[in-house]
Amino acid sequence: MRAWMVKELGEPGEVLHLEEIPKPQPGAGEVLIKVEAAALNFFDILLCQGKYQQKPPIPFTLGSEISGTIESVGEGVSLKAGQRVLATPSLPSGGLAEWVSVPEEFVYPIPDSISWNEAAAMFVTYQTAYYALHRCAKIQPGEVLLVHAGAGGVGSAAIQLGVAAGARVFATAGGAEKVQICKDLGAELAVDYLTEDFVTIVNQVTNRRGANVIFDPVGGDTFDRSRKCIAFEGRLLVIGFAGGRIADAPTNHALVKNYSVVGVHWGLFRQLMPERVIEAHQHLMSLYGQGAIRPVVYREFLFEELPEALNLLANRKTWGKLVIKL
Repeated sequence: MRAWMVKELGEPGEVLHLEEIPKPQPGAGEVLIKVEAAALNFFDILLCQGKYQQKPPIPFTLGSEISGTIESVGEGVSLKAGQRVLATPSLPSGGLAEWVSVPEEFVYPIPDSISWNEAAAMFVTYQTAYYALHRCAKIQPGEVLLVHAGAGGVGSAAIQLGVAAGARVFATAGGAEKVQICKDLGAELAVDYLTEDFVTIVNQVTNRRGANVIFDPVGGDTFDRSRKCIAFEGRLLVIGFAGGRIADAPTNHALVKNYSVVGVHWGLFRQLMPERVIEAHQHLMSLYGQGAIRPVVYREFLFEELPEALNLLANRKTWGKLVIKL
């Protein structure tokens, strides 16, 4: 079978090689999936460069989110051949290959109504946003939710889930096109951070009460500025550091304004409470069936176009999720 292999560390376009390797077979507790689509994440670029906190042994295959059909199962597996699923393969044997063998606990059935592209693009971003908003922030109907980088993969998920929860959703994005995407997703207010100050606008619109929940996958200056428009007893959710700088959280400021800074590490939550992740998946599939959420796919790429897709993602000119179709 064909698979994308990383045999040395460096820029994706230089170290990714499409090769023929043996087709895997499922071991005990595993399922063999014929891959139909794989979603890309920014950390795929960091993995190629050797800059991610996870450092798989070389050679390895990228691909942490896939959708496909179960072709065969190993001993002790309850899932059946022929089922449509999404899955999160573990490196070094990622899902950017024609087939991949995955432990059953990382495989989730999907309905016939969801496309392969949407299924591949859905899991990590929507699970993260769902966990952040409902478990970490305990968001309530009518509260103001400010989502940073609202046109991105996890940001677009947070906007939709915030609307579905009955919140008033505000968003920030860079440029007119991305601002319009946020509005199309249901944001009541979308601020172009390239030309506007979100702190001033949020405080004006809320009559200086501020945002009850702030969803921040950017960090750095965005986190620093967010502290100036957080509401009394607000929750500032630390999702990630796409901006590059890890900001400080002055405890005196949190005390004076009575807000919480809440870390969101969905991967650890999944490790400690896998049954809750299954429940969230079932709820997310229900919301999809109701039309309340729909993954935003920027573009579908051919399997052979993986280096081009990662280069586009690295330039941060995209929105939503990028998907490789096998």
